[in-house]
Amino acid sequence: MCMTTQELKERTFEFGIRVVRAVESLPRSDVAREIGRQLLRAGTSVGANYRAASRADFVAKLGIVEEECDEAAYWTEVIIALKLLRPSLLAKLQVEAGELLAIIVASIKTARRAPRS
Repeated sequence: MCMTTQELKERTFEFGIRVVRAVESLPRSDVAREIGRQLLRAGTSVGANYRAASRADFVAKLGIVEEECDEAAYWTEVIIALKLLRPSLLAKLQVEAGELLAIIVASIKTARRAPRS
């Protein structure tokens, strides 16, 4: 499936919103708050950096998007491992992180192969 730039902007935005909602669901402990901050920063950065990518720095920005998406996935795994939230509450978020990561990696590969104008 080919996704337009606008569709990916919307999808990464929605990912950030879902991350915010997940973080708001975390318990109010110090550990949960710190992990939540990390997830919040990484998860909302995915859409922000994708939106900020210009033609001139497209591959570099997508590299940042890739890193932040992978980091967000990591923090969801930590939350589950620590039993801070039920896995079922993060399942869709984890699937979306994996799908976005695959799309971004494919986009980076395509952009690197494209001739420079």
